Amino acid sequence: MKLKEILNKIFLIEIIKGLSLTLKMLFSKSVTIQYPFERRKIYPGFRGKHALIRDPFTNNTKCIGCMRCSTVCPSRCIHIKREKVENKMAVTDYIIDASRCVFCAYCVEACPVCALVLTEDFEYSTYSRNTLIFNKEQLLKNWDEFVQKWPQDLYFNKFWQPPGIDPSRWPKAKREQKPIPLRRVVEIKKEDNSEPADN
Repeated sequence: MKLKEILNKIFLIEIIKGLSLTLKMLFSKSVTIQYPFERRKIYPGFRGKHALIRDPFTNNTKCIGCMRCSTVCPSRCIHIKREKVENKMAVTDYIIDASRCVFCAYCVEACPVCALVLTEDFEYSTYSRNTLIFNKEQLLKNWDEFVQKWPQDLYFNKFWQPPGIDPSRWPKAKREQKPIPLRRVVEIKKEDNSEPADN
């Protein structure tokens, strides 16, 4: 055993180093955010509460019932009910069990018409598991609530056009997807058609 090691053991150098680090951290500024009084900035693309996009033209869901989201979901938490109406496939119900979801956003990436989104809203804790099972109406309501909180007039989720994939391989609707206006198109048209004020 070397002399330096013997002195370290006698004078408890390692313990003193550890205690000095503890003392230093005790008087340093805290890095903990005091939630809910302080809130972190949520960056675009954060994967939070599920929502179905409300089509600004029809005021209904954009979902076409292609089943890609439920097929790609690794936790099998998406269930879609659909039926044929007037020779078209219509989605009668869209159910997501958020308590099983792993928030991977594969469903958002796989959707060919950008009908689904994991919004930037993360505050939806609950005491009941049943309230974490969202049906079609609740998913549309989640979108409406998110739209009211969103500070801008347009919304675009980065998972709709995932990086690293050649855009020529995306479906046409995904390639042409533009930022969604968060107010109904009807209301926008009314504003555009209003008569100019007299000068």
